Amino acid sequence: MTNKISFFCAVAALFIFVSCNNNSTSTEGAATKDSATAAVNNTADWKIGVQLWTFRLFTQSEAIAKADSAGVRYIEAFLGQPFDKTSKDTFGISMSAAGRQKLKDVLKQHNIQMVAMGVTTPNGKDEWIKTFELAKEFGLSYITSEPIKTQWDLADSLAGVYGIKIAIHDHPKPNAYWHPDSVLAAVKGHNNIGSCADLGHWARNGLNLVDCLKKLEGHIYGVHLKDIVKFDKTDAADTVVGKGVIDFAPAFAELNRQNFKGMFSIEHESNWENNVPDVIETVKFYNDQVAKLKK
Repeated sequence: MTNKISFFCAVAALFIFVSCNNNSTSTEGAATKDSATAAVNNTADWKIGVQLWTFRLFTQSEAIAKADSAGVRYIEAFLGQPFDKTSKDTFGISMSAAGRQKLKDVLKQHNIQMVAMGVTTPNGKDEWIKTFELAKEFGLSYITSEPIKTQWDLADSLAGVYGIKIAIHDHPKPNAYWHPDSVLAAVKGHNNIGSCADLGHWARNGLNLVDCLKKLEGHIYGVHLKDIVKFDKTDAADTVVGKGVIDFAPAFAELNRQNFKGMFSIEHESNWENNVPDVIETVKFYNDQVAKLKK
């Protein structure tokens, strides 16, 4: 009897040992899987573009040529920029049909796609409709805007009709949208309203970039890429991205974690008359950051 009991005890102990090992392996496997998931690179749908405000001293056709010379294939247009030096057309809802066609031709010539436009604040239904019609004509993904609060419902409804998102931009204090919480207030109940995350302005407002991005997770349609020379100073001077006070690596990592899909618009607001080399340097910095995420 004693031998039988010893035998069954040994079998039971072996069973428990194997079971525990299996559970341990399963747990370790899950942890490994989680780590692998966290390390996944989600940058395939990222675009590096330029906000044409960067070249605001020049005509739109000149600005597009400058973007091309910097190796940029995507742009965010700004409203009010004259198309060329001979016509009276400026980019916006009042641009003539002939001017729009000329713009399309120039974009095609340089193999450049307009992804967004802004920053704009339409006033009333008529202006919103004309804004969406312009966006639709150029195949835009989103409109960068700082919408009037009483028009959130209207803007969201039209965005749904046209299939074009509204990305709320953050300017420095005392702008109504300087803090992510104010953007989230507009997002609530509005499926077509999200964020154009201006990283430089958040830093000017003394905000932590990663915290801001986390608050807006799932609602970020575009990013404005700029750097500054002093943190928490609303009028801090602009500088080449990567040479200022902003630590971009954690922000890029957070956007990667969120599986962000959209455009980084370089918005360089210094060295206005000769800033193409600065844009080229920023493109290189962006590419280096993306390459690090792939390792």
